[in-house]
Amino acid sequence: MIIDAHCDLLYQLWRYNYDLNSSECLQFDLNKWRNSPVQIQAFAIFVPDYLPQQKQYDVALQMIEIFYEQLIIPNQDIIHIKSKQDLDQLQPDQLGAILTLEGCHPIGTDLNKLIKIINYGVRMVGLTWNNDNAVADSIMSAKRGGVTAFGREVIQVLNQKQIWTDVSHLSINGFYDVLDQAKHVIASHSNAFTICQHRRNLDDQQIKALVERDGLIGLTFVPEFTKSNQPVHIKDLFKHIDHFINMGAENHLIFGSDFDGITETIEGLSTVSDYYRLQEQMEKHYSQSIIKKIARENFLKRFSHQR
Repeated sequence: MIIDAHCDLLYQLWRYNYDLNSSECLQFDLNKWRNSPVQIQAFAIFVPDYLPQQKQYDVALQMIEIFYEQLIIPNQDIIHIKSKQDLDQLQPDQLGAILTLEGCHPIGTDLNKLIKIINYGVRMVGLTWNNDNAVADSIMSAKRGGVTAFGREVIQVLNQKQIWTDVSHLSINGFYDVLDQAKHVIASHSNAFTICQHRRNLDDQQIKALVERDGLIGLTFVPEFTKSNQPVHIKDLFKHIDHFINMGAENHLIFGSDFDGITETIEGLSTVSDYYRLQEQMEKHYSQSIIKKIARENFLKRFSHQR
């Protein structure tokens, strides 16, 4: 069993109305999912920042509706995972779907909107995407600010409701602001900056800080986060895994593919069904103990905080 902490399928379905069952345009669809070793997948609510602010929350609700009406309700084998109990009760022939939010810009400055989204079953909240918002500055920001006063209120709500605070896309100052306050921290889809110098990746100090806070790090399949020049192969991911392990993150590393959030893919790893190929190559390089930790055990251990 594999658990993947980040996928942008909901955005693709909202924007293009693809066939969820099977589509050559999607890196993740039901046919590919059912023919992959991934049993639990996190699906992000990603609202594009080009939309007017007054429309963004409504679009977030539309993606939640897609999640329920296309993924959960019509498919008896797909279970919405909202708690540790849901996870424990998941059967081998069932698939688990976790709902997440990528960027708090849809809530504006309204905590009630955040609470409503959480009540729909969101279990992980990214404070920013690549755009600044009322909660925090992003890693792409020229301002290099951190978490705002309103953002601290957001984190307080996430703590109270035992929701993961996701630091992927967040500014450096924002990252450390989160670690100072958040109870449950994850970088859902970020690689190692030392291996590939992209600003979206985590530097060594950040990796150490996440390990010290017992956070999670989602190894991502974004080619430009993996290697600075093309082509990118599966073995290039292993350089990141090795570095994370050397930095003491063996018990904190998971997968966060970013399928359907990317246009270019790693060679041999272009859809969720290619996880089999990744598994095969990992078995040549790593012990079963390490593979199990990255594939599922590290995630399962920390999902226990979900009520």
